[in-house]
Amino acid sequence: MTADTNAPGSTDELWRWSATRIADGVATGLISSREAVESCLSRIEAVNPELNALVEVSGDEALKAADDADRRTASGAPLGPLHGVPVAIKVNSDQVGHATTNGVVAFKDNTATTDSPHVASLRQSGAILLARSNTPAFSYRWFTNNDLHGRTLNPWDATRTPGGSSGGAGSAVASGMVPIGHGNDIGGSVRYPAYACGVVGLRPTVGRVAGLYGPPDADPALSVQSMLVQGPLARTVADVRLAMRGLTAHDPRDPFHVPGAPAAAAAERPLRVALVRDHGVATPTAAVDEALTQAAGWLTEAGYVVEEVELPLLAEAYRLWYLLCMEEFRQIMPLVEEVGDEGMKKAAEGYYAVSSEWWGTQPGLTDYMNGYARRGTLIRMLGEFMERYSTVLLPMSAEQAFEQDADIASIESMRRVMAAQASMMAVPVLGFPALSVPTGVTDGLPAGVQLLGRRFDEDGILDAAQVIEARAGTFTPLDPR
Repeated sequence: MTADTNAPGSTDELWRWSATRIADGVATGLISSREAVESCLSRIEAVNPELNALVEVSGDEALKAADDADRRTASGAPLGPLHGVPVAIKVNSDQVGHATTNGVVAFKDNTATTDSPHVASLRQSGAILLARSNTPAFSYRWFTNNDLHGRTLNPWDATRTPGGSSGGAGSAVASGMVPIGHGNDIGGSVRYPAYACGVVGLRPTVGRVAGLYGPPDADPALSVQSMLVQGPLARTVADVRLAMRGLTAHDPRDPFHVPGAPAAAAAERPLRVALVRDHGVATPTAAVDEALTQAAGWLTEAGYVVEEVELPLLAEAYRLWYLLCMEEFRQIMPLVEEVGDEGMKKAAEGYYAVSSEWWGTQPGLTDYMNGYARRGTLIRMLGEFMERYSTVLLPMSAEQAFEQDADIASIESMRRVMAAQASMMAVPVLGFPALSVPTGVTDGLPAGVQLLGRRFDEDGILDAAQVIEARAGTFTPLDPR
């Protein structure tokens, strides 16, 4: 399916504009930031009641910030890359004056007194923080529903998940409420909502973007420190590039941040792409397989050398995620049992039930230590593999967007969902950058692929994504269906 001619840029409604176009328009005086914010607020009023993607809208605060931005434009002062651009922040991140609820009723009054590093970076870059986007309780499902804020719907099909945990961001960006949504990703939480909603989502290299997750006085789990990253969702590759420019400010609060991290060294030409269709865990559906074929063909036509390969370390890294991350998550299970909603409790039960088939019901300290040791070996193996290949082309998921709550329907259903997400789940363990980019629409739902790159080579996979986008077109913003 080709791009919808009634989608981006077909009218002058500012909510349809890309972030890049808004930033250029504000900087040159073609439009004002206030006009952009007012247009987005109008769009939010029209579609958010149906989608419930944004759970808090700060109209007055955003308009005041927009007026300040317009005065700065008029003064001739230097402007940040996101100057005047409306952005949504996920409710699991601290934003001054707003509750960091993480989708939990008990946290509804946890008002932040400082910005998280990534929020501060966006604010410093000139972004207008317009709204807060929904997440599942504790941000630990691929389905965005919680007892505090309710269920977020996918604008393509209300019966399908918008993804998670940044499902509110994905739904809001796809439906035109904001041009950029902030997300974070320790298990696909940027890339999967982008995939499910038909937009672009980037998980940067660990250390590229300074971030913070959890109370500032807490000691985050090692997996959170070393695997969780902050990243943008947007409707175009160019907007993701722009958003990354606004996310890279230095902040000492992130112990894994690499200030001023340089881009990776240029890869040898011709650029080689490793195509991994089936990682040995879940066989892709026909729609997913066709998306891989299309993307591989477009990259070949653009001069890339695409070679179909096997990469068994992905399946091993996927299973390892459930040892390292879920064993650390076990430490907060008493809190989940106390204040979590039934969806989160059932999801946790499913994660542990399935992963116990690999690691047993109570993995010990030796298992955990050996798991982290093996993680380092897998990272080395992938690094050596990518001396030959600049990019790995692989499924984002083995299926298109799941039916709502497929993860908690039964243990068997959770097993299917977990297996389908294997190539997505492997990436955080490995720490390399990856993104989701749409390739088309099949059976009324977005289809897309995942691109995995060398460490600190976000530009390389964005270049490849731009090739795919140029051929596939863009499919959002769209009205809820």
